[in-house]
Amino acid sequence: MQAVFVDNNRTKTIDGISIDSRSLQNGSQTLFFALVGANNDAHLYIENLIEKGVQNFVVTHIPVDCIGKANFLIVENTLVALQKFASYYRSLFDFPVIGLTGSNGKTIVKEWLNFLLSPDYNAIRSPKSYNSQVGVPLSVLAINEQHNLGIFEAGISTSSEMGKLEKIIKPTIGILTSIGSAHDEGFGSLQEKIREKLLLFRDSEVVIYQKSEIIDANLFRYDNRRLFSWSFKDSTADVFITKSPVLDKTILHIRHAEEIFEIEIPFQDAASVENAISCVMVLLYFKYDVKTIQNRIKLLYPVEMRLKVKNGINNCSVVDDSYSSDFQSLKIALDFLESQKQYQKKTVILSDILQSGLSNEELYSKVAELIISNRISRVIGIGETILAFKGKFANCITYKNTAEFIADFDDLIFSNETILIKGARTFQFEEIVSLLEEKTHETVLEINLNAISHNLNFFKSKLKPTTKMMVMVKAFGYGNGGFEIAKLLEHHKVDYLGVAFADEGISLKNLGIHMPIMVMNPENTSFPAIIQHQLEPEIYSLKGLRAFLKIAEQKKLKHFPIHIKLDTGMHRLGFEANTIDNLIIALKGNQTIQIKSILSHMATSDDLKHKDFAHSQIDLFEKLSSKLMTELQIKPIRHILNTSGISNYPESQYDMVRLGIGLYGVSNDSEEQKYLENVGTLKSIISQIRTIPAGDSVGYGRRFMAEKPTIIATIPIGYADGISRGWGNGVGFVTIKNEKATILGSVCMDMLMVDVSGIDCKEGDAAVIFGESPTVNYIAQKLDTIPYEILTSISQRVKRVFYRE
Repeated sequence: MQAVFVDNNRTKTIDGISIDSRSLQNGSQTLFFALVGANNDAHLYIENLIEKGVQNFVVTHIPVDCIGKANFLIVENTLVALQKFASYYRSLFDFPVIGLTGSNGKTIVKEWLNFLLSPDYNAIRSPKSYNSQVGVPLSVLAINEQHNLGIFEAGISTSSEMGKLEKIIKPTIGILTSIGSAHDEGFGSLQEKIREKLLLFRDSEVVIYQKSEIIDANLFRYDNRRLFSWSFKDSTADVFITKSPVLDKTILHIRHAEEIFEIEIPFQDAASVENAISCVMVLLYFKYDVKTIQNRIKLLYPVEMRLKVKNGINNCSVVDDSYSSDFQSLKIALDFLESQKQYQKKTVILSDILQSGLSNEELYSKVAELIISNRISRVIGIGETILAFKGKFANCITYKNTAEFIADFDDLIFSNETILIKGARTFQFEEIVSLLEEKTHETVLEINLNAISHNLNFFKSKLKPTTKMMVMVKAFGYGNGGFEIAKLLEHHKVDYLGVAFADEGISLKNLGIHMPIMVMNPENTSFPAIIQHQLEPEIYSLKGLRAFLKIAEQKKLKHFPIHIKLDTGMHRLGFEANTIDNLIIALKGNQTIQIKSILSHMATSDDLKHKDFAHSQIDLFEKLSSKLMTELQIKPIRHILNTSGISNYPESQYDMVRLGIGLYGVSNDSEEQKYLENVGTLKSIISQIRTIPAGDSVGYGRRFMAEKPTIIATIPIGYADGISRGWGNGVGFVTIKNEKATILGSVCMDMLMVDVSGIDCKEGDAAVIFGESPTVNYIAQKLDTIPYEILTSISQRVKRVFYRE
């Protein structure tokens, strides 16, 4: 790669790498890689970063306005430069490095290995699930001289990716976790997928894997490596295992070399058992004695891989990262806190930080710098080490342990603030989360913010670089939550938000959303409030226009933004062709308002049987909007495409598109659906299990009669929560332990009953109402409705939990 360094005599001391222009952690000692993606070009934000003090950049070109203002390393491809830099940096260290890949289980195995090996190693590991073409180099660049073990995961979605990650990680020990269907669409076959994943282990000393014919067939090239296999079925494996479930645990009966022994795992589900076995295999390879393995494995714990946003007491917002406390993940959590904050006041509750690879003096100096750069209002430190360095933090309260904090809790004030809770597992910060979390019933709608970002970028990839995007967050974000999604979209720098009514927009503005918000269906009585809160109304009739102009003139407004809606065939709202001349007369020469955009709405963009009608709408929109632009001598934004229109009529993007339900992972095109990620998972729990004899009935109206002894589970969710009564009585199902449990009898107001005969479950187990299975699309098809209705029906009494993987 050719590179040119343009030195402007600025400081070149580097203490951190960044790719995110939005991070408050960017500073004078940051080296910023200006990555260029399909949907974003970080070069656009360099001038703003220089104003904030960043002086060192890796770029493909120097923006004209930035020449002479900073140091620039000019390269052909900034992502390749980041990867090559990480690869070089990795070569400076010589210690065991564990590399993990597979379809499932990578992050859990990584976290468990860190726990199991931490008494003997100072390990560096991928923060969260940083396993991508960008995440892997960022993870490796966090290594420092005090680390003596690396644990990095590598994820790929298509061929030709793993070779790049292998050069960065260079694992000495390889682990292949379970191979499933994730990202199947990126590979021609399962064999191709396996071969690509195995490239990570090209130079590894050992490959640890579950023996199977298809994997063995692709390991021929590793004959000169040591393969370390395990199996439940094949006695020729290096480690042969049988298992026995006992209460909530599993006993593994292991034969390895000349030894036969047992290990207790505190799980019964198949995925957790297999992940634990991968960890056992590493301990065996490291030659730990059986007693140590037994003692450590039985202490394994459920891994929480998500940063969650929860409603808190006293109008607070709680970011729950209560099972992790290392320096790299703290940086990620603070960025997440900023992207999701609802209030100016930000509190961080932080435990001692473990395994940083730094001296305590250096570590807490760096933590203090993070706290300052992220503008944290208050720090509550818990642990004897952070207590000793209390002086490094402004407005800091410290406690020796969690119990001391809890004892003092009633005297602390938490109100109208965003709180990040981040602690090592040993501090049991889940107790703090419980104190601060708003108490609601046990039904929750989990919203995957990563999936929203993925879906947003998927639709952005279909747009021309110049096309703007409005995203609809009306109807409480299609039932998923308005503010939290709006905050994420603001973080992603979308151009507009769309709401249906003024009160939705006012709520977002009051919560701190600064981006432009268009009100699609404003009532005339709402115009004063729209003006007061700087919302932008859609005007769709002469009556509405005159009413708005009257108020605007009274307030002596100048160039207040409005949006003109044209009716091109939807016949819902909008100016029809025969009213355009009168509209022009009313608008010509008016300085009170500014026509920010002209829009229309397609009636059949999702149904290609009506393609001719769709084209007639587009043609009419072109004709009417052009007439307005010519007569009024204006150049507003024009937009007509909704979610389906983005995909089906890309030639008609105009200046902006409006993304709606596609953001939330729903498409009516089965091929497109494969590329979208599920956003919302509605979950509840089993409240009670009972067995009824043949002849007994279930629920109101005795609509279900048992023909044989049947095991019934009651789930605390009903039609008051948004579950259609039509989904009951054998039509629908919930998923428990990955198995279908048919809904029996009538759906009640607050409960429904399901058949769990043959499902190994207990009271308190989770029940998925919709998500991956059943999907919202599936439910809508069965109920002869549309996914919009399913999503927007979920009651606001159902708690929303927002998380990032």
